[in-house]
Amino acid sequence: MDETIFRLFSSIETKEIAPGFFSKLIHTSTNTINFIEVKAGCSIPRHRHVHEQCSFSIEGKFEMTVNDVPQVLDPGQFAIIPSNAWHSGIALTDCKLIDIFSPVREDYRAL
Repeated sequence: MDETIFRLFSSIETKEIAPGFFSKLIHTSTNTINFIEVKAGCSIPRHRHVHEQCSFSIEGKFEMTVNDVPQVLDPGQFAIIPSNAWHSGIALTDCKLIDIFSPVREDYRAL
């Protein structure tokens, strides 16, 4: 198997990037892909960053607030968060989420 192209998801170390947010991070030359498991009741405070962010709910319900407008994401829904938009979130249930950031999250690469 050519490991420069094909890799095992199970070989990615899980990192707790915030209390209750457990991530497997993949970095490409232009994106960071964050596979996150979140425990119910855990939240991420209001923040912003230069990265455009696409957030997908794969399992569970996650309330995301973007520019002070709350929306519950459940499977089948996603959000596209513009660069520098204020946003926060709370897991209403245990969740599995995928976030895609562009450009690469160098702060996450350093974890």
